[in-house]
Amino acid sequence: MKRSIALVGLLSGTLLAAGPAFNSPEVDATLLVAPGGASVVGLDAPQTITPAAGTQLELIGENGAPRFQGSLFPAPAGDGAVAVDHRRLIARLPEQAGQKRRFRAGQTPGSSVAVSPFRFEPVDDRSLGLWEGDLPVLVYNHGVLSQRGVPADRNRSTYIHPLYGLDGEVLTDDFPADHYHHRGLFWAWPHVRTGGREYDLWTIKGVHQRFGRWLARETRGQAALLAVENGWFVGDQKILLERVWIFVHQADDLARCIDLEFFWIPASSAVALAGAEGKSYGGLTLRYAPHTEVVITTPLGTGPADLEMTPLAWADYSGRWTGLRQPSGAALFIHPGHPDYPPTWLTRHYGALCIGWPGVEARTFPVGEPIHARYRVWVHRGLPTQDSLAAAYAAYLAGAQARWE
Repeated sequence: MKRSIALVGLLSGTLLAAGPAFNSPEVDATLLVAPGGASVVGLDAPQTITPAAGTQLELIGENGAPRFQGSLFPAPAGDGAVAVDHRRLIARLPEQAGQKRRFRAGQTPGSSVAVSPFRFEPVDDRSLGLWEGDLPVLVYNHGVLSQRGVPADRNRSTYIHPLYGLDGEVLTDDFPADHYHHRGLFWAWPHVRTGGREYDLWTIKGVHQRFGRWLARETRGQAALLAVENGWFVGDQKILLERVWIFVHQADDLARCIDLEFFWIPASSAVALAGAEGKSYGGLTLRYAPHTEVVITTPLGTGPADLEMTPLAWADYSGRWTGLRQPSGAALFIHPGHPDYPPTWLTRHYGALCIGWPGVEARTFPVGEPIHARYRVWVHRGLPTQDSLAAAYAAYLAGAQARWE
Protein backbone atom coordinates (compact mmCIF):
# COMPACT_ATOMS: atom_id res chain seq x y z
CA MET A 1 0.00 0.00 0.00
CA LYS A 2 1.31 3.42 -0.91
CA ARG A 3 1.61 6.11 1.72
CA SER A 4 1.94 9.89 1.51
CA ILE A 5 3.46 12.71 3.50
CA ALA A 6 0.96 15.36 4.59
CA LEU A 7 2.47 18.61 5.86
CA VAL A 8 0.75 21.86 6.77
CA GLY A 9 2.78 25.08 6.69
CA LEU A 10 5.61 26.59 4.68
CA LEU A 11 8.76 24.50 4.58
CA SER A 12 11.72 25.75 2.61
CA GLY A 13 15.39 25.29 1.99
CA THR A 14 18.14 24.95 -0.55
CA LEU A 15 17.55 22.38 -3.27
CA LEU A 16 20.17 19.80 -4.08
CA ALA A 17 21.24 18.80 -7.56
CA ALA A 18 19.08 16.23 -9.31
CA GLY A 19 20.38 12.68 -9.30
CA PRO A 20 19.68 9.80 -11.65
CA ALA A 21 16.28 8.15 -11.95
CA PHE A 22 14.61 6.78 -8.84
CA ASN A 23 15.24 3.32 -7.54
CA SER A 24 12.54 1.27 -5.84
CA PRO A 25 10.59 1.76 -3.64
CA GLU A 26 8.36 4.67 -4.60
CA VAL A 27 5.71 6.30 -2.44
CA ASP A 28 3.28 9.12 -2.97
CA ALA A 29 3.88 12.23 -0.88
CA THR A 30 1.36 15.03 -0.51
CA LEU A 31 2.51 18.41 0.77
CA LEU A 32 0.09 21.19 1.70
CA VAL A 33 2.03 24.46 1.66
CA ALA A 34 0.69 27.61 3.29
CA PRO A 35 2.24 31.10 3.58
CA GLY A 36 4.28 32.10 6.62
CA GLY A 37 7.62 30.99 7.99
CA ALA A 38 10.33 28.62 6.80
CA SER A 39 11.67 25.45 8.34
CA VAL A 40 13.03 21.96 8.08
CA VAL A 41 11.13 18.79 8.79
CA GLY A 42 12.05 15.66 10.70
CA LEU A 43 9.58 12.87 9.97
CA ASP A 44 9.76 9.25 11.08
CA ALA A 45 9.67 6.89 8.10
CA PRO A 46 8.66 3.23 8.61
CA GLN A 47 11.05 0.66 7.19
CA THR A 48 8.32 -0.50 4.82
CA ILE A 49 8.54 2.76 2.88
CA THR A 50 12.26 3.51 3.11
CA PRO A 51 15.07 1.97 1.08
CA ALA A 52 16.42 -1.32 2.32
CA ALA A 53 19.89 0.12 1.74
CA GLY A 54 21.23 3.62 1.51
CA THR A 55 20.75 6.70 3.63
CA GLN A 56 19.11 9.19 1.25
CA LEU A 57 15.65 9.65 -0.19
CA GLU A 58 15.11 11.68 -3.32
CA LEU A 59 11.80 13.44 -3.90
CA ILE A 60 10.42 14.98 -7.06
CA GLY A 61 7.35 17.12 -7.51
CA GLU A 62 4.73 17.18 -10.22
CA ASN A 63 4.87 19.37 -13.32
CA GLY A 64 8.64 19.52 -13.52
CA ALA A 65 9.25 20.66 -9.94
CA PRO A 66 12.93 20.28 -9.00
CA ARG A 67 14.21 17.23 -7.20
CA PHE A 68 15.59 17.50 -3.70
CA GLN A 69 17.06 15.11 -1.18
CA GLY A 70 16.27 14.06 2.34
CA SER A 71 18.59 12.14 4.63
CA LEU A 72 17.67 9.07 6.66
CA PHE A 73 19.01 8.88 10.22
CA PRO A 74 18.51 6.53 13.13
CA ALA A 75 15.34 7.42 15.02
CA PRO A 76 14.25 6.99 18.63
CA ALA A 77 11.85 4.26 19.63
CA GLY A 78 9.13 4.98 22.19
CA ASP A 79 11.61 4.64 25.04
CA GLY A 80 14.40 6.61 23.33
CA ALA A 81 16.45 3.57 22.33
CA VAL A 82 17.43 3.24 18.67
CA ALA A 83 14.35 2.15 16.73
CA VAL A 84 14.47 -0.96 14.57
CA ASP A 85 11.24 -0.38 12.63
CA HIS A 86 11.66 3.22 11.40
CA ARG A 87 14.17 5.94 10.61
CA ARG A 88 14.04 9.73 10.76
CA LEU A 89 13.77 11.57 7.44
CA ILE A 90 15.36 15.04 7.58
CA ALA A 91 14.54 17.28 4.63
CA ARG A 92 14.16 20.88 3.54
CA LEU A 93 11.17 21.14 1.28
CA PRO A 94 11.15 23.70 -1.54
CA GLU A 95 9.15 26.85 -0.94
CA GLN A 96 5.99 27.31 -2.99
CA ALA A 97 3.36 29.15 -0.98
CA GLY A 98 -0.34 28.46 -1.14
CA GLN A 99 -0.31 25.29 -3.23
CA LYS A 100 -0.85 21.63 -2.55
CA ARG A 101 1.78 19.48 -4.18
CA ARG A 102 2.52 15.79 -4.59
CA PHE A 103 5.97 14.20 -4.48
CA ARG A 104 7.30 10.78 -5.40
CA ALA A 105 10.06 9.37 -3.26
CA GLY A 106 12.71 6.77 -3.87
CA GLN A 107 16.24 5.75 -2.99
CA THR A 108 18.98 8.14 -4.03
CA PRO A 109 21.80 6.37 -5.88
CA GLY A 110 25.12 6.59 -4.07
CA SER A 111 26.61 8.94 -6.66
CA SER A 112 24.12 11.67 -5.79
CA VAL A 113 24.39 11.54 -1.99
CA ALA A 114 25.18 15.01 -0.66
CA VAL A 115 28.40 15.50 1.31
CA SER A 116 27.59 16.80 4.78
CA PRO A 117 29.15 20.09 5.94
CA PHE A 118 29.09 18.79 9.53
CA ARG A 119 31.78 16.94 11.44
CA PHE A 120 32.19 15.69 15.01
CA GLU A 121 35.59 15.95 16.69
CA PRO A 122 36.67 15.52 20.32
CA VAL A 123 37.53 18.76 22.08
CA ASP A 124 39.23 16.71 24.80
CA ASP A 125 38.50 13.49 26.67
CA ARG A 126 35.40 15.02 28.31
CA SER A 127 33.79 16.98 25.49
CA LEU A 128 32.66 16.33 21.90
CA GLY A 129 32.40 19.21 19.45
CA LEU A 130 30.29 19.66 16.30
CA TRP A 131 31.37 21.94 13.44
CA GLU A 132 29.59 23.10 10.30
CA GLY A 133 32.36 23.87 7.85
CA ASP A 134 34.93 25.96 9.72
CA LEU A 135 32.49 27.29 12.33
CA PRO A 136 31.71 25.58 15.64
CA VAL A 137 28.08 24.71 16.37
CA LEU A 138 28.05 23.21 19.87
CA VAL A 139 29.97 21.13 22.39
CA TYR A 140 28.38 18.24 24.28
CA ASN A 141 30.10 17.63 27.63
CA HIS A 142 29.91 13.94 28.46
CA GLY A 143 32.65 13.97 31.07
CA VAL A 144 32.63 15.68 34.46
CA LEU A 145 33.63 19.35 34.28
CA SER A 146 34.90 21.50 37.14
CA GLN A 147 36.25 25.01 37.48
CA ARG A 148 38.91 26.43 39.75
CA GLY A 149 37.40 28.47 42.55
CA VAL A 150 34.00 26.77 42.29
CA PRO A 151 32.97 24.27 45.01
CA ALA A 152 33.48 20.68 43.93
CA ASP A 153 29.82 19.87 44.59
CA ARG A 154 29.00 21.96 41.51
CA ASN A 155 30.94 19.65 39.16
CA ARG A 156 28.65 18.55 36.33
CA SER A 157 28.31 16.62 33.07
CA THR A 158 25.86 15.74 30.25
CA TYR A 159 24.97 19.21 28.94
CA ILE A 160 25.67 21.51 25.98
CA HIS A 161 28.21 24.31 26.30
CA PRO A 162 29.31 26.23 24.41
CA LEU A 163 26.34 26.73 22.10
CA TYR A 164 27.57 28.97 19.30
CA GLY A 165 25.83 31.60 17.20
CA LEU A 166 25.97 31.62 13.41
CA ASP A 167 29.10 33.79 13.40
CA GLY A 168 30.99 31.74 15.95
CA GLU A 169 29.99 33.79 19.00
CA VAL A 170 29.56 31.89 22.28
CA LEU A 171 25.91 32.24 23.28
CA THR A 172 25.99 30.27 26.55
CA ASP A 173 27.66 30.61 29.93
CA ASP A 174 28.99 27.98 32.31
CA PHE A 175 29.81 28.29 36.04
CA PRO A 176 28.59 31.94 36.13
CA ALA A 177 29.49 33.68 39.38
CA ASP A 178 25.86 34.51 40.21
CA HIS A 179 24.67 30.90 39.78
CA TYR A 180 27.53 28.39 39.76
CA HIS A 181 25.12 25.56 38.95
CA HIS A 182 23.90 27.12 35.69
CA ARG A 183 25.44 25.20 32.83
CA GLY A 184 24.88 26.25 29.21
CA LEU A 185 21.91 24.41 27.71
CA PHE A 186 20.89 21.92 30.40
CA TRP A 187 17.89 20.07 31.83
CA ALA A 188 17.42 19.63 35.56
CA TRP A 189 14.85 19.95 38.37
CA PRO A 190 15.19 21.43 41.87
CA HIS A 191 12.83 18.84 43.37
CA VAL A 192 13.48 15.17 42.58
CA ARG A 193 11.77 12.77 44.97
CA THR A 194 12.21 8.99 44.97
CA GLY A 195 12.38 6.23 47.55
CA GLY A 196 10.97 8.53 50.23
CA ARG A 197 13.77 11.09 49.91
CA GLU A 198 14.16 14.36 48.01
CA TYR A 199 17.17 15.59 46.00
CA ASP A 200 18.07 18.65 43.93
CA LEU A 201 19.36 18.03 40.40
CA TRP A 202 19.19 21.78 39.66
CA THR A 203 22.01 22.63 42.11
CA ILE A 204 23.42 19.07 41.98
CA LYS A 205 22.72 18.20 45.61
CA GLY A 206 22.40 14.51 46.36
CA VAL A 207 21.79 13.50 42.73
CA HIS A 208 23.82 13.91 39.56
CA GLN A 209 23.68 13.08 35.85
CA ARG A 210 26.27 10.67 34.47
CA PHE A 211 27.11 9.77 30.87
CA GLY A 212 26.36 6.20 29.87
CA ARG A 213 27.01 5.57 26.19
CA TRP A 214 26.61 6.96 22.69
CA LEU A 215 23.48 5.78 20.89
CA ALA A 216 24.20 7.48 17.55
CA ARG A 217 26.67 9.99 16.14
CA GLU A 218 26.18 10.66 12.43
CA THR A 219 26.49 13.44 9.86
CA ARG A 220 24.62 13.21 6.60
CA GLY A 221 23.34 15.67 4.01
CA GLN A 222 22.02 18.81 5.68
CA ALA A 223 21.97 17.52 9.25
CA ALA A 224 23.89 15.93 12.09
CA LEU A 225 22.66 13.61 14.84
CA LEU A 226 23.99 13.04 18.34
CA ALA A 227 22.09 10.63 20.61
CA VAL A 228 23.25 9.68 24.12
CA GLU A 229 22.15 7.57 27.05
CA ASN A 230 22.74 8.91 30.55
CA GLY A 231 21.60 8.14 34.07
CA TRP A 232 20.55 10.08 37.15
CA PHE A 233 22.43 8.69 40.13
CA VAL A 234 22.10 8.90 43.89
CA GLY A 235 25.49 7.61 44.92
CA ASP A 236 25.93 4.53 42.75
CA GLN A 237 22.21 3.83 42.38
CA LYS A 238 20.64 4.78 39.06
CA ILE A 239 17.23 6.25 39.78
CA LEU A 240 16.38 7.32 36.22
CA LEU A 241 17.44 6.44 32.68
CA GLU A 242 17.86 9.44 30.38
CA ARG A 243 18.08 9.35 26.58
CA VAL A 244 18.70 12.52 24.59
CA TRP A 245 18.46 12.93 20.79
CA ILE A 246 19.94 16.06 19.20
CA PHE A 247 19.29 16.77 15.51
CA VAL A 248 21.25 19.76 14.19
CA HIS A 249 20.19 21.28 10.87
CA GLN A 250 22.29 23.22 8.41
CA ALA A 251 22.17 26.98 8.94
CA ASP A 252 20.86 29.42 6.38
CA ASP A 253 21.54 33.17 6.34
CA LEU A 254 19.11 33.77 9.19
CA ALA A 255 19.02 30.82 11.55
CA ARG A 256 19.87 27.26 12.51
CA CYS A 257 17.39 24.77 13.94
CA ILE A 258 18.46 22.32 16.65
CA ASP A 259 15.80 19.77 17.56
CA LEU A 260 15.95 18.12 20.99
CA GLU A 261 14.08 14.99 22.02
CA PHE A 262 14.20 13.67 25.60
CA PHE A 263 13.15 10.41 27.20
CA TRP A 264 13.29 10.12 31.01
CA ILE A 265 12.43 6.72 32.50
CA PRO A 266 12.31 6.07 36.28
CA ALA A 267 14.54 3.06 36.83
CA SER A 268 14.15 1.62 40.34
CA SER A 269 11.15 3.34 41.94
CA ALA A 270 8.69 6.07 41.04
CA VAL A 271 10.18 9.55 40.58
CA ALA A 272 8.37 12.82 41.35
CA LEU A 273 9.53 16.06 39.69
CA ALA A 274 8.64 19.64 40.55
CA GLY A 275 9.83 23.15 39.78
CA ALA A 276 10.83 25.93 42.12
CA GLU A 277 8.13 27.38 44.34
CA GLY A 278 6.69 30.62 43.01
CA LYS A 279 8.91 30.55 39.91
CA SER A 280 8.36 27.12 38.27
CA TYR A 281 11.87 26.70 36.83
CA GLY A 282 12.83 23.07 36.44
CA GLY A 283 13.29 21.45 33.03
CA LEU A 284 15.08 22.64 29.89
CA THR A 285 17.09 25.80 30.59
CA LEU A 286 19.32 28.06 28.50
CA ARG A 287 21.84 30.24 30.37
CA TYR A 288 23.24 32.98 28.13
CA ALA A 289 26.74 34.43 28.12
CA PRO A 290 27.42 38.05 29.22
CA HIS A 291 26.17 40.56 26.65
CA THR A 292 24.47 43.94 26.26
CA GLU A 293 21.21 45.29 24.77
CA VAL A 294 19.05 42.44 26.08
CA VAL A 295 15.63 41.86 24.51
CA ILE A 296 13.32 39.03 25.56
CA THR A 297 10.42 38.42 23.16
CA THR A 298 7.48 36.08 23.79
CA PRO A 299 3.96 35.74 22.35
CA LEU A 300 3.03 38.37 24.97
CA GLY A 301 5.44 40.90 23.43
CA THR A 302 8.62 42.51 24.80
CA GLY A 303 9.34 44.47 27.93
CA PRO A 304 11.77 44.91 30.81
CA ALA A 305 9.82 42.78 33.30
CA ASP A 306 10.77 39.17 33.94
CA LEU A 307 8.05 36.53 33.71
CA GLU A 308 7.33 33.87 36.32
CA MET A 309 5.03 30.85 36.07
CA THR A 310 3.78 32.06 32.67
CA PRO A 311 2.44 29.58 30.08
CA LEU A 312 4.25 30.16 26.76
CA ALA A 313 4.72 28.26 23.50
CA TRP A 314 8.05 29.98 22.80
CA ALA A 315 10.44 32.66 24.01
CA ASP A 316 13.48 34.37 22.48
CA TYR A 317 16.52 35.94 24.12
CA SER A 318 18.63 38.32 22.04
CA GLY A 319 21.52 40.65 22.77
CA ARG A 320 24.78 42.01 21.45
CA TRP A 321 27.79 39.81 22.09
CA THR A 322 31.31 41.19 22.23
CA GLY A 323 32.88 41.68 18.80
CA LEU A 324 29.64 41.47 16.80
CA ARG A 325 28.21 44.39 14.85
CA GLN A 326 24.65 43.09 15.10
CA PRO A 327 22.59 41.37 17.78
CA SER A 328 22.03 37.63 17.82
CA GLY A 329 20.46 35.09 20.10
CA ALA A 330 18.52 31.88 20.49
CA ALA A 331 14.87 31.03 21.06
CA LEU A 332 13.30 27.96 22.65
CA PHE A 333 10.23 26.46 20.94
CA ILE A 334 7.88 23.94 22.56
CA HIS A 335 6.68 20.97 20.51
CA PRO A 336 2.85 20.86 20.39
CA GLY A 337 2.91 17.30 21.71
CA HIS A 338 4.64 18.42 24.92
CA PRO A 339 2.91 17.36 28.16
CA ASP A 340 0.62 20.13 29.48
CA TYR A 341 1.27 22.21 26.37
CA PRO A 342 2.15 25.01 26.70
CA PRO A 343 4.16 24.68 29.93
CA THR A 344 5.04 27.51 32.28
CA TRP A 345 8.26 29.55 32.02
CA LEU A 346 10.62 31.74 34.00
CA THR A 347 12.50 34.46 32.08
CA ARG A 348 15.43 36.44 33.44
CA HIS A 349 16.94 39.46 31.69
CA TYR A 350 20.27 38.76 33.40
CA GLY A 351 20.59 35.79 31.04
CA ALA A 352 18.20 32.85 31.37
CA LEU A 353 15.21 31.19 29.76
CA CYS A 354 13.78 28.41 31.92
CA ILE A 355 10.99 26.08 30.85
CA GLY A 356 9.15 25.01 33.99
CA TRP A 357 7.50 21.64 33.58
CA PRO A 358 5.65 20.05 35.32
CA GLY A 359 5.80 23.34 37.24
CA VAL A 360 5.30 24.08 40.90
CA GLU A 361 2.96 21.14 41.48
CA ALA A 362 4.91 17.88 41.75
CA ARG A 363 4.06 15.04 39.41
CA THR A 364 4.97 11.41 40.04
CA PHE A 365 6.08 9.11 37.21
CA PRO A 366 5.99 5.31 37.56
CA VAL A 367 8.89 2.94 36.98
CA GLY A 368 9.50 2.05 33.35
CA GLU A 369 7.13 4.66 31.86
CA PRO A 370 8.96 7.13 29.57
CA ILE A 371 8.49 10.86 29.98
CA HIS A 372 8.77 12.27 26.44
CA ALA A 373 9.46 15.92 25.62
CA ARG A 374 10.54 17.69 22.41
CA TYR A 375 11.89 21.19 21.78
CA ARG A 376 13.58 23.29 19.11
CA VAL A 377 16.45 25.72 19.72
CA TRP A 378 16.28 28.43 17.03
CA VAL A 379 19.70 30.10 16.84
CA HIS A 380 19.54 33.32 14.83
CA ARG A 381 21.28 36.42 13.59
CA GLY A 382 19.84 39.86 14.25
CA LEU A 383 17.01 40.97 16.50
CA PRO A 384 13.84 39.16 15.38
CA THR A 385 10.45 40.81 15.67
CA GLN A 386 7.55 39.20 17.45
CA ASP A 387 5.96 38.49 14.07
CA SER A 388 9.07 36.84 12.65
CA LEU A 389 9.42 34.67 15.73
CA ALA A 390 5.76 33.70 15.49
CA ALA A 391 6.33 32.74 11.83
CA ALA A 392 9.37 30.63 12.71
CA TYR A 393 7.36 28.90 15.41
CA ALA A 394 4.45 28.35 12.99
CA ALA A 395 6.90 26.61 10.65
CA TYR A 396 8.02 24.39 13.54
CA LEU A 397 4.38 23.48 14.15
CA ALA A 398 3.98 22.70 10.46
CA GLY A 399 6.86 20.26 10.55
CA ALA A 400 5.47 18.70 13.72
CA GLN A 401 2.22 17.98 11.90
CA ALA A 402 3.95 15.92 9.21
CA ARG A 403 2.51 12.45 8.90
CA TRP A 404 2.41 9.46 6.58
CA GLU A 405 -0.95 8.59 4.99
